[in-house]
Amino acid sequence: MPEGDTVLRTARRLHHALAGRPLVRTELRWPTLGEADLAGRTVAEVLAYGKQILTRIAAADPAAPQPRIPTVPTVPLTLRSHLRMEGSWYVHARDAEPWPGRNRGSVRAVLGGTEWTAVGYWLGLLDLVPTAAEDSLIGHLGPDIMADEFAAGGAAEVARRLTTDPQRHVGAALLDQTTVAGIGTMYMAESLFVQHISPWTPVGDVDVPALLATARRQLLRGAAQAVPSTTGNPRRGLGTWVHGRSSRPCQRCGTTVRVAPIGPPLKERTVFYCPTCQPGPTPTDHGRPRAPLGANPGFVQDRRPAGYRRR
Repeated sequence: MPEGDTVLRTARRLHHALAGRPLVRTELRWPTLGEADLAGRTVAEVLAYGKQILTRIAAADPAAPQPRIPTVPTVPLTLRSHLRMEGSWYVHARDAEPWPGRNRGSVRAVLGGTEWTAVGYWLGLLDLVPTAAEDSLIGHLGPDIMADEFAAGGAAEVARRLTTDPQRHVGAALLDQTTVAGIGTMYMAESLFVQHISPWTPVGDVDVPALLATARRQLLRGAAQAVPSTTGNPRRGLGTWVHGRSSRPCQRCGTTVRVAPIGPPLKERTVFYCPTCQPGPTPTDHGRPRAPLGANPGFVQDRRPAGYRRR
């Protein structure tokens, strides 16, 4: 699943392409939104909140011709999209490519502006609500760790939420979007590695402010990179300390990187860790030899972001 850095980078690209310009043609290919037409409305801004992309649409211009049968309210609106596992937004210059045909089952949304067209593929969620009701979509989430105001107040709120249950495993707590929004399995594993913390350490035993500062720094750096890397080494297969490196040597000490599930039953997620660099509690294997489980060590995820393509 794309993490907060990918979502932020995508939102910035959409904002650059669409914000401040009117939409000339739109299609929302979603069961509950098939009749919604946003053409003629201006995109006010596109921003990210954790793993959510919020495209804010300005109120309808009362002086402009109104459709005989309105399909959306005239108040400011927010289009929320979530990439989930496979979603992406692709931006191309207007008329550089044909408008996606109805037989393109992967297309979930098309926003055609005066200069650029944004196409959402395999989006996991798509909602359209009045901007005043955005809390109905994101109000349950914790503070966005990448937000500009995170240091001013968000960090303290996240620390409060994390320490509500001091016995909770810190790895699982970081993945809980209702506690802190934006961290996924990669940055959970990488921030814990840098801080020398086992993912199964109780939150009450962790320096929470230092851990959050590390995760935030990694995410913001990833959002500014074409190929995100937590090690500073962009070479293929060397961009992370432990994430995706099951059965391969730790880049710091050489110990074999291991992987195990973490989180409540039926909601487990995969976490990579180095048992030497991250001392502390780990899942028991009763002392029996066990080959690391998880990602194929020969597979390296291609994290090249989609970009612009002009005429």
